[in-house]
Parts: sequence; C-alpha cells; structure tokens
Amino acid sequence: MRTPERVAKVTRVLAQRQPDLRVVLEEITNIHNANAVLRTCDAAGILHVDVIGGGEDPLPINGAVTTRADKWLDIHYYPTAKDCLSKLKADGFLIAATHLGEGSIPYTSLDYSRPTAVVFGNEREGLSAAALEYADVRIKIPMFGMVQSLNLSVSAGVILYEAIRQRLGRGFFDERRLSPEEFKDALDRWLDQ
Repeated sequence: MRTPERVAKVTRVLAQRQPDLRVVLEEITNIHNANAVLRTCDAAGILHVDVIGGGEDPLPINGAVTTRADKWLDIHYYPTAKDCLSKLKADGFLIAATHLGEGSIPYTSLDYSRPTAVVFGNEREGLSAAALEYADVRIKIPMFGMVQSLNLSVSAGVILYEAIRQRLGRGFFDERRLSPEEFKDALDRWLDQ
C-alpha cells in the first residue's frame, strides 16, 4: 500500500543505494550462508548482487534467513565466472577477489570509492581459477586464530562495512547515486512490493 510513510521510507532507502558497489557469489554451496549475505547486502545499501552458478536455481531464496531482504535487491544470474566478470569489467568495475593465497592484500587497503565488485567463493574451495583470472586485486581478511577463514556471511559483512565506512567518509550516502531513470524504475518496483 502506497501510504505517505511507506513512500517516504522507500524513497529514502533507495536514494542511499550504492549501484557501483556489487557483491558477486560464485558457486555457493551453503545456501543458508548465501541467504544471510543477501540480508547483509540490503543492510549495507547494496543494490546489485551477481550469482554465478550452474543448475536451475543456483540460489534458492529462504525468506526466513533473508527476512525478505531479497525483495530489495536486483539479483543477476550467470552460468560462468567469465560471463559475469567479463561483463562487470567491461562496465568499468574493479574486480576484488576474496582469496587467502599469496599476493592478497588486506581488505582495508582497497579503495572502495571506485566502482567495485567484491567476489566471494564457496566455503570449501574458495574462488575458481576462472574467477581469479579476472581479478584486478585479491583481498583477504587477516586471521589470527587457528581457523583459516570466516564464515561467508561474516566475511561479506566485514568487507562491505569497510566499503561503507569509506563511502560514508566521502559523502556517497548524502545524495542519490542512481540515475533518474534507474531511480524511477526501482521506485515503481519497490512500491509495488
């Protein structure tokens, strides 16, 4: 229902979306974690999430986990890393691959004020070699315990909120970042939900 309060809230939230900060999930095997990432993306002001995976439904939505945050995201599906990441590169995105291997820099060293796609792999194997080939930079969260990595949804939250911290400091949330056409299209869709 399009009450004045709902229109105001939807307009305010949509005006703060960051269309040039994207999350890419490749071949995620733990659907619960992937759904938790969607919830984090909405909370962090992300608009676009890219999902790489084969099969009929590479990311089944669990509304109990996402708390229906998926309604406020534009989720794009690609069968291969090449299909997704070559498109993002052509669109001017820096590809930041999360990777624990050699040559990775601390996630806080990256400047997230430029168009950036942060790519996360599955919990068991990480990113594929194909996805790593497209990386402009490899980033990692430093670990100081016995375990080698954080849970996928926690990792996404840590990295996204560093990006948000940087973008807040540069005033990215002070004015609308969507074009008038994108904003109107998204506003109409959001108000119909």
